[in-house]
Amino acid sequence: MPSAPPLPPATLDWGRTRYADARARQEELVAQRIAGNAPDTLVFTEHEPVFTVGLRQGADRHLVWDAARLAREGIEVVATNRGGDITYHGPGQIVGYPVVSLDHLRDLHAYLRFLEQVLIDTVARFGLAAARRPGLTGIWIGQRKIAALGVAVRRWVAYHGFALNVNSRLDHFGGIVPCGIAATDGTVTSLAAELGRETDLAAVRAVLAEEFWRQWPALAPAPAPAAP
Repeated sequence: MPSAPPLPPATLDWGRTRYADARARQEELVAQRIAGNAPDTLVFTEHEPVFTVGLRQGADRHLVWDAARLAREGIEVVATNRGGDITYHGPGQIVGYPVVSLDHLRDLHAYLRFLEQVLIDTVARFGLAAARRPGLTGIWIGQRKIAALGVAVRRWVAYHGFALNVNSRLDHFGGIVPCGIAATDGTVTSLAAELGRETDLAAVRAVLAEEFWRQWPALAPAPAPAAP
């Protein structure tokens, strides 16, 4: 009996979420993808203000603000199981959680390069030239970091993903050493800061989804996704 054809890829928008709630939903989606009951999926969300501490040893050293300041700013601190250091998520920032199978590829570095290129090409479509920086994670405009990456893999299903600063509150990054990068090595920026105006989040999500699924077949040949 022939096997069922693969499910077409999907794009979901979860809207504004608390980090813990989105993490639980993502874990459920990962389990479904491993079981073959869900397609490769690109999830978008905006988190309520939160500092997430990755798996890098000593990542919590890079938290600058004390508990009183965190409470005044309304920012949670949450440990997570992605790679990397400490980072900030909040309103105005687009977080992308691709939950995708890499079983055919089994090359996490190639997948990270893919995510970087998606972000570089997305930013370019808004008139900005971004690039990688040797030895540093994320996507940069000069020495200003505009996007962060951090992924995890379970049975060759990748999850977590990227965060693109669009209309983010950049002052909130002052509560941490973002991704462990000292001020002498760079600062943090956003589309709004670079363009001098706020950018429509829905428009940026649409471009991100278009670039992700346009480039995905080169990494993982698959049926074209239905429109989000």
